[in-house]
Amino acid sequence: MVRQERALRTRRLILEAAASVFDEFGYEGATIGEVVSRAGVTRGAVYFHFASKRDLAQGVVEEQFAQDGVPERSCKLQEFVDTGMVVAHLLPRDPLLSAAARLSLGQDVFDEFGGGAILGWISRFEAILVAAGERGELLPHVTPADAAWLLTAAWTGVQIQSQKLSGRADLERRVAGLFQHVMPSIAVPGVLGALQMGPDRGARVVAEVAAARAASEGGAGASGRSGGSGAEVEAHAVGGAVAVS
Repeated sequence: MVRQERALRTRRLILEAAASVFDEFGYEGATIGEVVSRAGVTRGAVYFHFASKRDLAQGVVEEQFAQDGVPERSCKLQEFVDTGMVVAHLLPRDPLLSAAARLSLGQDVFDEFGGGAILGWISRFEAILVAAGERGELLPHVTPADAAWLLTAAWTGVQIQSQKLSGRADLERRVAGLFQHVMPSIAVPGVLGALQMGPDRGARVVAEVAAARAASEGGAGASGRSGGSGAEVEAHAVGGAVAVS
C-alpha cells in the first residue's frame, strides 16, 4: 500500500514538473533532462512511469481530467457554467492546465495527439448539456452535441485571444462575458435568471471544493483518532497526503 501511494506521488511530481517544462518551452523545446531536474527524480523514475516524451505529454493532457471536478449541481446549466469558469480561474495559476492547453493547441503536436484535450472537453460539456436537457433546462432548439462543440470552440478562442492580448490577466472576465452572451440562447428563462455567471464564479467554486476536501480529510482524521486501528489511521494519513494536489 505504502509503495503504491509513493509511486502515485512520484508520478504526480513528474507530471507537474513536465507541465512546467512543456508550458515554458513547448513540446519540441522540452527535454526529459529538464523534467528530471525540476522533478528532483532520476531519469529511470521518469521512464518507469512514461516510456517517452510523447507519453509524458499525453499524460499531462490527460491528467487535467483526473483532478477534482466541479461539484455536481441540481441545475446542470450552473454546473456547465461552473466548469468553464473554474478552468478560466485555474488556467493562469495551474501549470498543468496551462501546459495541456498549449499542447492541445500547438500546431507541432495537434495532429499527433488527435486534438489533445479538446475532444475531452467537448465530451464533458456535451454530457452536462444532455443532463440539462433531461431536466428541462434547455430551449427546444438546442442540440447538446452541437452546443458543446460550439461552446468549446468559443471558449478556446477566448482563451487564445486573452493570452495574446493580456497574458490571460482578463481571462475570467472574458469567459464570464462569453457565458453571459451565449446562455440566453441556450437556457430556458426560468433557469437563466438564476445562473451565477460573474467573473469571480470560478474562484468561489474552487474555494468551495477546497473547503469540502478539507472537511472530508478532517473528518477522516477525526474518525481514525476516535477509535480506528493503527493501520486505519496510517491509511488515512497516507490517503490525505495523496489527495492534496
